[in-house]
This record gives sequence, structure tokens and C-alpha cells, in this order.
Amino acid sequence: MSPIPRYRPYVGPPIFSAGFRPFFLGAAAWSAVAVPLWLAAYLTSIDVPTLLPPAAWHVHEMVYGFAAATVAGFLLTAIPNWTGRMPLQGWPLAALVLLWAAGRLAVLFSAALGAVAAAAIDLAFPALFLAVVAREILAGRNWRNLPMLAALSLLLVGNLLVHLEALDIADTADLGNRIGVATLLTLISLVGGRIVPSFTRNWLAKARPEVAPPVSEGSLDRAVLAITALALSLWAFFPEATITAWMVLVTGLAVSFRLARWRGWSTWPEPLLLILHMGYGWLAAGLLLLGLNHLFDILPQTAALHALTAGAIGTMTLAVMTRASLGHTGRPLSAGTATRIIYSLVTLAALLRVLSPFAGNSLGPILWLAGAAWTGAFGLFVFFYGGPLARQRVEARATPI
Repeated sequence: MSPIPRYRPYVGPPIFSAGFRPFFLGAAAWSAVAVPLWLAAYLTSIDVPTLLPPAAWHVHEMVYGFAAATVAGFLLTAIPNWTGRMPLQGWPLAALVLLWAAGRLAVLFSAALGAVAAAAIDLAFPALFLAVVAREILAGRNWRNLPMLAALSLLLVGNLLVHLEALDIADTADLGNRIGVATLLTLISLVGGRIVPSFTRNWLAKARPEVAPPVSEGSLDRAVLAITALALSLWAFFPEATITAWMVLVTGLAVSFRLARWRGWSTWPEPLLLILHMGYGWLAAGLLLLGLNHLFDILPQTAALHALTAGAIGTMTLAVMTRASLGHTGRPLSAGTATRIIYSLVTLAALLRVLSPFAGNSLGPILWLAGAAWTGAFGLFVFFYGGPLARQRVEARATPI
């Protein structure tokens, strides 16, 4: 993501001067709160006052709460670069953020609020955000990024399917959540395929010119993206089908091969780059585990699922959030001590969550430890990045976070 080319004159609170600021902070804060709340409900007698089944609420809030906010922050920052149009700022941006936050509270307290009101409040944000993005992409004639409209439409539909179960209309919460996860993973494949090799190529040219650059995007990359979208679609709608397992397994191999062409092992001196490769690597590992598990039943299904969610989605969102926040607030694109700790914690959380089904009688402590690492990663993002995100961009280069 490069700097936004132009701004309207803006004199309000700096946090509402660009979409990445409030949405990245909101996403991280909600993620840091929602995971321990879910663990408390799962491992103790605490009740979450929602109409959704506890497991469905947990997945819904990670997908349509936390991850959807990171998508919003990314797109509201990237779209002005894509289209040359003015970014969303000020009170319209604040209203969009408040609508997202209202959705989180509405779903959490839906048992008291009622299913109809909770659905209406929660679905208002993805519907309005889809309209905002559609207006910008179509007005800017930015046809290359039309797939973003398809992805946002799927997130809206998936969210609706979850609410249909809370409304006692259809048993579709699991399907809706799978659609959301599949859509986010496809976005990681699409956006990651653009930014990971590009950022790596630029850094290697300056820091390690003796290393060959990543292979340029070509037909193989487009083919991998296509089969990734197909495999994830099959998993969303036909998770138990044998053809799905084989397709997911082949896709995992293809994603691994694509990743190997990006010279990720050469980026170890700069964690800000290495973490992007690790996030994409979790996508490959999760797909391989998902396919192998269905064909050979080698591990619990939750292990593969959390490799894709806590691993790929959690790692890639933090990688993008930290990099974009540093660059757009005028700080060096380099990971300081706090950022390295954040990356270590989210990696530990993903590893523990993937391995937790094998913990036996120690499952509870392992889950609490994984949750603490997750909350620590996103809580530290709020603590260390909250100040820069809430203040004006610095013109002089500041110390890395």
C-alpha cells in the first residue's frame, strides 16, 4: 500500500482522517476482547448473552466482526490509490465505524435485543460498506478490482445466513461462517499475491541486491488463484465431499509452490516482510491439513481450521495492519521491538490453537495460553499503535514501533 495521493482539507480528529486508523484499532480491540470472552463461555459457566450457539458466535465475531473491520480498513485506504478519488473521512467514516461497533454489541446482546433487531443492526454495516466500495470502484472505473465487490457481497450473504439461524428460519449458521472464512482466505490469496512478492522485490533490491527477486506474476499465479477460489468454494458448500478434499489438497500444494517462488527465506532480517510470507504459509499449511484430514483422518478437523483462521487470517491481518499503520503514519517500514513481540505472540497463539486438540487433559490450560497469546498480540497492537493511529502523521521519520 502506497501513500494516499490526496486528501480533502480535514480539521477533525486525526483518527477519522483515514479508514485504516479507526478500523484497525477497532478490529484489534474487539479481537483482544472477544477471544477471552469466548474462552470463558467455553471453559467456564459464563454465558454469552447471544442467540447464536456459542461456537457459531465465536466464528461469526472473528469473521464478520474482527476480520471484516480489517478488510474495511484496508480497502478504505487502498481504494483511493486504485481510483484516484478522495478517501472517506470525517463524520461519514465515524458513522461507518459506529455502525460496525453497533453490530458487535447487537449480536453479543441479541438474546435481550431480539433476533430481528440484532440482524438489522449487524447487517447494516456490510450492506452500507458494500455500497460505499461499489460507488468508488465503479465511479473510478477501476475494473481490475471488481472482485472486491464479489468478496464483499459474499461476506454480506454469509452474515445473513448466520442470522437466519438466530431467526429460526434456516439451519445455516455453519454454512454462513464457512462462506465468510472461505471469502477471507480467497482475499488473502488475491491481495497477498499482489503485495507479498511486490514488497519483497522492493526490499531485496535495496537491502540484498545479490539475491534474485521473486518470480514475476504470470499465468501460474492466476491459475493458483483460480483453483484456490474454486477449492474454498467447494469447501464452503460441500465440506464433506471427497472431491472437495482432493481439490483442497491439490490447492495446498499449488499455494506452497507459489509461495516458494517469492524468496521468503531471504527476508529473515526484516520481520515486517517475513511475517507476510508466514501468513501466506499458514494458508498453504491449512489447506494441506484440511485435505489430508478428510482423506486420511490424521488429525482433528479443528486443527486444520485453526491453521487457516488463527494462522492465515490472524497472521496476515496483523502483518497488513502493522505495515500499513507504520507507512501511513510516517514511520519507517521496519519492525521494532514491540512489533516483533506482536508477531511472536500471534504465531504462538496459532501454533497452540492448532496443537490444542492433542493436549488431552491439558486442553483447558493450552486454550487459555493460546487465548492469552492472541489477546496479547492484538492488545499490544492497540497499546503501541493506538497513539500513532490517533495522532497526525509525522513528517520526520520516527523510531520504528
